[in-house]
Amino acid sequence: MNVLISPNAFKGTITADKVGEIIQSCIKERYPEYQTKIVPLADGGDGTCSLLTKVLNLEYEEFWTLNAYGRPIRGAFGWNDKDKTAYIDISVASGLGSLQNQHLDPFVASTFGTGMILQKAIERGAQHIVLGLGGSASIDLGTGILAALGILMLDEKGRELTPFSPNYLSKIKHIQFSPRLPKIEFTLLCDVRNFFFGKNGAIQVFGPQKGLNPEEADSFEKTCEEVLLKFYNKSKKEFIEEEGFGAAGGIAAGLSAFFPCEIKMGSSYFFKKVKLPEYVDWADLIITGEGKYDTQSKGGKASFELLQLAKNQGKKIALITGGDDLIEDDFDLIIRLPNLDFSKPDYASTAKLNLVASFKSNFNSRFWT
Repeated sequence: MNVLISPNAFKGTITADKVGEIIQSCIKERYPEYQTKIVPLADGGDGTCSLLTKVLNLEYEEFWTLNAYGRPIRGAFGWNDKDKTAYIDISVASGLGSLQNQHLDPFVASTFGTGMILQKAIERGAQHIVLGLGGSASIDLGTGILAALGILMLDEKGRELTPFSPNYLSKIKHIQFSPRLPKIEFTLLCDVRNFFFGKNGAIQVFGPQKGLNPEEADSFEKTCEEVLLKFYNKSKKEFIEEEGFGAAGGIAAGLSAFFPCEIKMGSSYFFKKVKLPEYVDWADLIITGEGKYDTQSKGGKASFELLQLAKNQGKKIALITGGDDLIEDDFDLIIRLPNLDFSKPDYASTAKLNLVASFKSNFNSRFWT
């Protein structure tokens, strides 16, 4: 029996590769004759490029940068010297996960620290940046990244604005190019298809999780519209909304004004890079999972996309997940995890114990025969 173990990360508790190791250990303990392969998944969300760096055995470079509020934090990128490509996650420096219980302020939060990582990669010789957009803490249209790369944001008197200053976006009145603007191309990995503007856009849907009060949403969106208009006027391009512009606080919308950008769904990109269809073809059964499988999962999350791939190849597939908003879909088996109390200090270790207990009590070889 060939078993492919391909989970996504259980957000906030267990990494994708660790989930895979736990499941593999449970299977081997009970069915040592089974052949198993672990191919952890990502879909453009938190840690996608970090996982790609590990799976593809790329070089990993680490150094100090700034978080979304200008405080020191360790940054990193994966490096493929053969094609001069750097793999960078927004979430490493500019993500919500690094802020813990810190007060959120979308009028201050910036992607400047991620821009500093990009600069390091460019100094290394990068000509192509693969940027994972999941888990961002800002709604800054990528202005922090752009400022770090040499696109200057000026106030009404022509003075350069300082990143992380309050109401940064509303102070932008002029745009100025640095004479040393790098010549790079971007592949932007998304785990959502949202446009930037409108009721299903970045501000209305994702603003609250980044600290934006609902009553501030309309005026904030108007400010963003004015800034984007300045960007596209400066670059002499027409602004045309694209799917994915709503990811990560409009980073794709901002970068696309000045650099060649290709927006891709992270799951499809990841599957192709790690040659997942070949593993699915090898497998007799597939086990996937994510912390919370719900209606948003159908928007391009890895577990849903793997389900489509498995069904297209006539393979059985099981899902391990938690949460109260589970949608059944077409999985052959669903293993439910108990809800966690995130207020308790041991929630991460409890999550691992729950995974072991739930899997062992539900994984029965007779199901697969």
